[in-house]
Amino acid sequence: MKITALLPYVCIALLTQCNQPNKNDSEFDSVSRVESGKPVSVMVTSYSTTLLANGRDKTRLRVAVTDSLSREITSAKDSIRIYLEGDGKVTAEDGKALDIKTDTAGKSYASCQLIKGTCHLVFHAGNTPGKVKVEARSGKLWPGSHEIHTLPGDLKLMKPDPGQMPPTVKPIGRMIGADISFLPQLEERGIKFSENGRETDAIQLLKTHGFNYIRLRIFVNPDNPKGYSPEKGYCGLSQTLAMALRIKNAGMKLLLDFHYSDYWADPQQQNKPMAWVGLGFETLRDSVKTYTAGVLTALKTQGTLPEMVQIGNEINHGLLWPDGHISNPDQLAALLKSGVAGVESVDPALPVMMHIALGGQNDEARFWLDNMIARGVRFDVLGLSYYPRWHGTLEDLKANMLDLTDRYHKPVNVVEYSDFKREVHEIVFNLPGEMGKGAAIWEPLNGRSGLFGRNGETTSLFMVFNELKEKYLK
Repeated sequence: MKITALLPYVCIALLTQCNQPNKNDSEFDSVSRVESGKPVSVMVTSYSTTLLANGRDKTRLRVAVTDSLSREITSAKDSIRIYLEGDGKVTAEDGKALDIKTDTAGKSYASCQLIKGTCHLVFHAGNTPGKVKVEARSGKLWPGSHEIHTLPGDLKLMKPDPGQMPPTVKPIGRMIGADISFLPQLEERGIKFSENGRETDAIQLLKTHGFNYIRLRIFVNPDNPKGYSPEKGYCGLSQTLAMALRIKNAGMKLLLDFHYSDYWADPQQQNKPMAWVGLGFETLRDSVKTYTAGVLTALKTQGTLPEMVQIGNEINHGLLWPDGHISNPDQLAALLKSGVAGVESVDPALPVMMHIALGGQNDEARFWLDNMIARGVRFDVLGLSYYPRWHGTLEDLKANMLDLTDRYHKPVNVVEYSDFKREVHEIVFNLPGEMGKGAAIWEPLNGRSGLFGRNGETTSLFMVFNELKEKYLK
């Protein structure tokens, strides 16, 4: 994460016992929790990463430790150190102030003792807008952290009226998807994929095992010196056109993910493409529309128009900073509407997705959706990212999607995930009213996904997707 706040580290010692122990009767206990095991990382969930800098706004924090399979270790009693950088404070769950400690490097931190595997805290925003980093550490474990954006305290908050939340009428099919945007780079490195000892095209292999959608990211000018792929231009327009042909020739569907940047766009960074830096706001809006329409026209011309389009990637903190930062909600909404207009100028029937990285964070999801929908942003599908390390428990994911589909009348898709492959699909596909439209696994071609061994050979984990296809796509 890039932290711009230059305030010194502040520490609050966390000395109280958590009064929200893990529930023993959860339907997900058997897959997402384990009594004992080898801890690998610290998991910290901030249930909102967008707050008002008014000295009163706050959000819950939940801390746990997990094993290599992202399962919480319920017997863990680890001592957790909490480091805070930026304007704000952390208290015990009951609001009590906590003591301060200092580590051997002279940095202030807080000490939280896990009780039954978890510790529950509260982050309170200060009065200075900016970015705040909350980091949880324990020994040599992989630390967990969040970047919380605090917005001007006088920000105009809006809520949509019922007329702004009509049900989606465009046909949205079910998805068992995979983001394999890295594939051309892997192939250039000589990496091959196989099953039963026979070399197989990766796209065809995924189709064989139940996948029906491929998700691709696209950058504006990734070949820039500071772009995603200097000189080679991976994930640019020409590479996307080539991959789209492969996907369509394999008989699969395409979800196109516009990053509107030359480099990765996510909640920690949403930087303008080099070619758009310095543009006035109205010219920037026009550039978003023209670029979106131009990419889709090129795909349409070669007969590979996507079946769905994302206007931005993980945009809960906005896009095209600083103009489209969430602290400028009117401008963010205007930019998103320009992207939608670009799609509609090519094909008005094409479903549009808005993607926020808030799988289990209902408070922030409602904040974003209320303020964007009330400002006239239209879309057809809501996309969520779900990585337990940041986005909460499977219980959080399910509760969030139940609320959002009921409240906003839009179908949902877990458009990025990696862990709990079966459970994510089961939750989505079993939402009431068939409002869950599927999921897209993030980069299943890498070793961490568990779908392939180091030699590129498929593993037995693919059986999960075979079974999901039989159950939900037939």
